[in-house]
Amino acid sequence: MPGEMIDLIPEPENEFDPQAIAVYSCREVQIGYVKADRAARIGALLGTTEVRAVFQRAAQFGAWIRVAFDGDAPVLTDAMLDDRDEGAKGHQSLASDFYPDEIWPDD
Repeated sequence: MPGEMIDLIPEPENEFDPQAIAVYSCREVQIGYVKADRAARIGALLGTTEVRAVFQRAAQFGAWIRVAFDGDAPVLTDAMLDDRDEGAKGHQSLASDFYPDEIWPDD
C-alpha cells in the first residue's frame, strides 16, 4: 500500500555488488534493490543519518519508493501514485507540482 514503511538493508556480501541495498516491505518480503547508481550514496547515508523510506507504487521493474533523510518523513503526492502515463523505461510524466529527485554529484 502507498505510504507503508519499507526497510533498506545493505548487502555488503552481495556477490554482484558489495554496495547493493535490498528493499524490504513492512511484511519482510524483498521487493527489489535500490538502483546501483543511487546505492552508494544512500548506503553511505544509512550509517550517518536517519533514513526513512516508504512504498510509493508498484511498477513493471519492481517498485517506486520514496526516501527521506535526517528523520524527515517521505511525502507522496497524488501525481506520484498515478501510473497511467508510465513509459516503456519505467518513467512517467507527472503533474507540474512534482519535483524530480536530486541529482547527486559524483563522489
